[in-house]
Amino acid sequence: MVRRLRSEELENQLNRGALWAVTYGDLMSYLMIFFLILFSFGISRPSTASSKDRRLQETLIGIQKIFGGKGSSAAFERAVKREKEESMVAQLKEAMDRQDLSQYAKIETWDKKIRLVLAEGVLFDSGKADLRPGALHILTTVTEQLRTVPNPIVIEGHTDDVPVRAGRYSSNWELSMARAYSVMRFLETHGVPPQRLSGSGYGEHHPIADNKTPEGRAKNRRIEVDLLRAD
Repeated sequence: MVRRLRSEELENQLNRGALWAVTYGDLMSYLMIFFLILFSFGISRPSTASSKDRRLQETLIGIQKIFGGKGSSAAFERAVKREKEESMVAQLKEAMDRQDLSQYAKIETWDKKIRLVLAEGVLFDSGKADLRPGALHILTTVTEQLRTVPNPIVIEGHTDDVPVRAGRYSSNWELSMARAYSVMRFLETHGVPPQRLSGSGYGEHHPIADNKTPEGRAKNRRIEVDLLRAD
């Protein structure tokens, strides 16, 4: 009987001594909430290329590694990259609005990529793949923003279904590939690393409008610049 009482007393003493772990766990929870709040403030504003912002991001990533482990750190870094992508889109829209270029391009944001759709008329003459002089301004504006993020870029060329009857190219497929290459070459010569670039031509086979109307055919003649998202 005495032995059992001693055993129960020892167990009670151990339980009382372990109460610090509850307080410690609560403290860690509060600290985690605090740092998550700091994180939300850190990514809620547009990212810039300043050293101050880079130091802030590095500090937040370090904190996340301490409290969240390797997997959480990877998710955190993806969130930072996603914030940079959204910042790039906002700055591109602002630059295009400021220079009155929005009428020539449309920006679409999806889960896996960010797409810039450029009309044929602003880039190329009919049946040709050489960039028009007027295209250089809008492509320069686009390139300045694409250089701010490291994501892969895919250039797609598209045409309408009117057959190519004369000129340098024997088919819409060939014409669309040549146009994609012209845009890809422009990006490379203006500072986008070639490792980030790829291109393809789809001819008339991926229409986005009805080819039975002039308006539909004009929409189908386009270049799509896809920025693949970090994840």
